[in-house]
Amino acid sequence: MNSHKVISIRNLTPSTYIIRMEKKDFTFKTGQYITLGFSGSIDRREYSIYSAEQDDYIEVLIKEVEDGLLSKKLKKCKPGEDLDIDGAFGHFSLKVDEIKNKKFMFISTGTGISPIHSFIHTHPEMDYTLLHGIRHKEEAYESESYDPSRYILCTSGENTGDFNGRVTEYLLKNPVSPDTICYLCGNCHMIYEAYDILEKQGIKLGPIHTEVYF
Repeated sequence: MNSHKVISIRNLTPSTYIIRMEKKDFTFKTGQYITLGFSGSIDRREYSIYSAEQDDYIEVLIKEVEDGLLSKKLKKCKPGEDLDIDGAFGHFSLKVDEIKNKKFMFISTGTGISPIHSFIHTHPEMDYTLLHGIRHKEEAYESESYDPSRYILCTSGENTGDFNGRVTEYLLKNPVSPDTICYLCGNCHMIYEAYDILEKQGIKLGPIHTEVYF
């Protein structure tokens, strides 16, 4: 476990924010996560890495949880404060030999966009479509950082996105080509439902990768 100083915090919504920390000699594979907490405290939480492999800093996207003590405390930390990082962990990652010659569909809900952001900004040359499901448009976290021709915003709580409804409803109306590699990240209900839809559309078990956010 290593200590990293906070560089900045930027608020995206009243409850969602990004912490940027110094990178030092930390290395990771895009799609992995870290455990994060205050130096000297045993309270830790897992967060997917939001930044790209080549960035000279580490970023995580955090949503403040109503009964989550750490997410509330982290929101109040100041630049220069030390946070402990352990990791990186996890196998929700891209296969190097597929990046340049395969077609990708990234499907996420809420803050499940975090590892997808890392995928895309690490490898912007990929042939991808990004499907992001949220309730309200304010939750389209930094959507301007994606190629608008590849980004589809699904809003279920209001008609302000590219598609009014859930990502699973979009998939039913817009079948995915069977030669597509799919990465799903978000709440478990979306993942289970989307998984079934994709299988019925002809995408086999191997090209579907999942990461559940609780």
